[in-house]
Amino acid sequence: MTAPRRITVLLPVLGLIVVAVSGLTLLALVTVRVGPLAAAIGTAGALIPVVVVVAVFLWIDRWEPEPAKLLLSAFVWGACIAAIIALLLNNTAATVGDLLLGRGNGGKISALLSAPLVEEAAKGAFVLGVLLRRRDEFDGVVDGIVYAGITAAGFAFTENIYYFGRAFAEHGFGDATSNGVVAAFVLRGVLSPFTHPLFAALTGVGVGIAARATNRAQRILAPLGGYLAAVALHALWNGAATLGGAQAFLDVYFLIMVPMFLAVALLVGLQRRREQRIIAAALPAMVRARWIAASEVDLLTSLQGRRKWRRQARKESGPQAAKAVAAYQASVTELAFLKRRNGSAGNAARERELLATLRAARAEAVKLADEDSQTHDPGR
Repeated sequence: MTAPRRITVLLPVLGLIVVAVSGLTLLALVTVRVGPLAAAIGTAGALIPVVVVVAVFLWIDRWEPEPAKLLLSAFVWGACIAAIIALLLNNTAATVGDLLLGRGNGGKISALLSAPLVEEAAKGAFVLGVLLRRRDEFDGVVDGIVYAGITAAGFAFTENIYYFGRAFAEHGFGDATSNGVVAAFVLRGVLSPFTHPLFAALTGVGVGIAARATNRAQRILAPLGGYLAAVALHALWNGAATLGGAQAFLDVYFLIMVPMFLAVALLVGLQRRREQRIIAAALPAMVRARWIAASEVDLLTSLQGRRKWRRQARKESGPQAAKAVAAYQASVTELAFLKRRNGSAGNAARERELLATLRAARAEAVKLADEDSQTHDPGR
């Protein structure tokens, strides 16, 4: 086996080992600190908001769904790698703070400085890594927000397990007005489940802008600006929770966090409309090139039309046909985005790859439809 081949095989294995060790270490630490029952209750509580958050980001990603393996990797990175990095560095910062400023001050230093800097860097590293290593899977701001949001959802999931578990271990279930796990769930799972994804989304916006940037300065400054904005918002949130009273916390929540969330939601809506316009503009040229049929244009122009097409394929020819249609639709979308960029040798190679996928998906869908027709009409 050649050296490059050995590296190709070994790197994923090493990555899996690192993830496994990180995940098991975090699980062991939570269990030791709060106990097995509290850890189990914390896990159950953390599952509810993370399902909602992930579902929202998958909904955002409907025009051009990112590869499932990359999205799973994003979640695992956040839940294991980013979480253990944050644990180690934040605990170190708290210890140093206690030594330099007196006992009890280290936690404040960690919350106000270390946590925002370290956690946003750890989450953002995955998004930046996708841009650098899988450029073909990164088309702009929406992709940046999706990758950042899924990574942050994984991070928040692990963090919530500990916070919910600790609340149960110290106060039991309690209620919404006490310090029990119910109050912790209302605060973190109901009022602010999108806190970490919102911070990370700012980094994702910066990386998404860099993906479309035409000069070196933009490619450097946009991710850096997004990261610094995420750090600032994170520090403000932690400061309100750590130093401010209930009124300061509510002021930050309603006057800053909610408007920021709405602003990001508005940005997502605008970017999704932009994606639709790019696809609609590219379809006529695809018809002329005979990549798609003219009758498919209306179905490919809207999410409703695409969903109706997949539903019909599933009803008439089964789930595999629907999957083939979905792959065909995704290839059309990626080709549209590719045509939007400037041509290059790399784009030409990617275009050939996408065309091969498109034609294979179409052939598979047609084959399954023909087989289904013969099954229902054996005398044909």
